[in-house]
Amino acid sequence: MAHALRPRRTAAALAALSLGTLLLTACGDGDADKGTGPAATSAAPSPSPADTGKPSATPSTAGPDDGGSTAGGSPDDSEGTPPPSKAGADDDQDGGVGMCETHDMAYTVTVASKAAHHALLTAVNKGGAPCLLPVNDLVITIPGLDGAAEHVGPKDTDRIVEPGGRAYAGIHFSRGDDAGGKSVDKVEVALTAAETPATLPVDDGPVTVNDMLVTTFFTTAEDALSY
Repeated sequence: MAHALRPRRTAAALAALSLGTLLLTACGDGDADKGTGPAATSAAPSPSPADTGKPSATPSTAGPDDGGSTAGGSPDDSEGTPPPSKAGADDDQDGGVGMCETHDMAYTVTVASKAAHHALLTAVNKGGAPCLLPVNDLVITIPGLDGAAEHVGPKDTDRIVEPGGRAYAGIHFSRGDDAGGKSVDKVEVALTAAETPATLPVDDGPVTVNDMLVTTFFTTAEDALSY
C-alpha cells in the first residue's frame, strides 16, 4: 500500500509545478505586449522636412544678395536724401550781384564851369537788377584823339548801384592855365578799359580838350566836382 501511494504524490507535484511555470510564462508575455520593456520607451525620430516635402519653419538668414531682407530698412532709407544743392555767389565780395557793364548804364555829360572846362558825368543804372560799379576804372576818351584822361582825387571801393541809382564823376577837359587844345562836343565813356566805350554829347559844349583829368565815381555830384 505504501509503495502505491508515493508515485501518485510525485506525479501530482510535478503536475502542479508544470502549471505554475505555464502561468508565469503567460504573465511575462502579457507584460511585453503592454510595452513595459526598454524598447517601448524609445521615441521614433521625427521626419525631416526633406522626407515630408514641407518647408522648414526656421527664419531665413539670407542677405541682400540672396534675396532676403536687410535689417534696419532699405539702403535708400539709411542714406537719406541729399540736401538740396544751393546757388553760389559770383565772388566773395558782391554776394552774387554782377558787375556793371558800360552799356548797362545811361550817361550825361554837362558842363559845370566853362572857364575851367569842368564837366559833370552822371551814370544811371538803366537795368532791372542791381550791379557792382567799378568806381576806380572809369575811362574817358575823345573821338579821334589818342590817350585817356588821367585819374585825380581819392580812390574808393566798388559799390552796388540799384536800378535807377546814380553815380557821379568830375571831368576836367583842360586845366585852366593850359593854352591851346582842341574844341570837341562829344566824349567817350567806358567803365573799364576792356569795354567798348559809349559815345555821348557834351551838354552846353563845346569844350576845349587839353590834358584831361577825371575823378573816380562818387555818390554825390558835389563830391565829384570838388576836384
